[in-house]
Amino acid sequence: MSGGAAGSAAAGGGTGRGIAGRATERAFCVLAPNASPMTLDGTNTWVLAEPGSELAVVVDPGPLDEGHLLAVRDHVRQSGRRVAEILLTHGHPDHAEGAARFAELTGSGVRALDPALRLGAEGLHDGEVLEVGGLELRIVGTPGHTSDSLSFRIPADGAVLTGDTILGRGTTVVAHPDGRLGDYLDSLQRLRALAAGHGVGTVLPGHGPVLTDALGAVEFYLAHRASRLAQVEAAVEAGLRTPAEVVARVYADVDPLLWPAAEWSVRAQLEYLSERGAV
Repeated sequence: MSGGAAGSAAAGGGTGRGIAGRATERAFCVLAPNASPMTLDGTNTWVLAEPGSELAVVVDPGPLDEGHLLAVRDHVRQSGRRVAEILLTHGHPDHAEGAARFAELTGSGVRALDPALRLGAEGLHDGEVLEVGGLELRIVGTPGHTSDSLSFRIPADGAVLTGDTILGRGTTVVAHPDGRLGDYLDSLQRLRALAAGHGVGTVLPGHGPVLTDALGAVEFYLAHRASRLAQVEAAVEAGLRTPAEVVARVYADVDPLLWPAAEWSVRAQLEYLSERGAV
């Protein structure tokens, strides 16, 4: 299960670029054919490479779809490169299920925060700096959607790959109980600091189109979370007790097909409020 557009219709900042294809000088998107209400247009598999380099990094190979995995491999080959690293933003199947097969197709290992997802000895950790064929990637721990969520910053492009922490359209879920709202809010503040003071202007999301105003997107997400949290608190004060009851009131404007995912976020919000003595 992925992030899902379990909230408003569009993230702040707007988009100026399509989903598949060249997004920045160093980032190219191959869109997986797994569109759904939860995955939007499908999973964005990112191919990253320094101009002129023979090495590429693939982020989130996506679902176990042979045609998609071959398309990603063939794109890398046709660019005159080989896959040197496979990285995962987190372990949800629509991002990670195809990783082991893609590793077989390319002879590469798989690196992730969660040891259970790795193929090879090396993992990933917050603050790590990767250098692959001249490409610099900075690993940013952004838990909250899941406990193992990571973002990948490309300093040379002023861009950050956010997985499901920030989507290109709509808002994401906090996948309770593994995901925690307090962690998620902290991660948004961390991304806000990167956008406000470290030259990050572009969001390369795990689903949906590229966002060209990173600061606006993060501020939209923070405002949305504050609004939803206030609505949940008001629903509890009005006597609603179960997550399903709260979802029916607070997410009445959302497609009911997404209510099960919204219930994850409500459970996370109720836990957050309870820990702070607000409910």
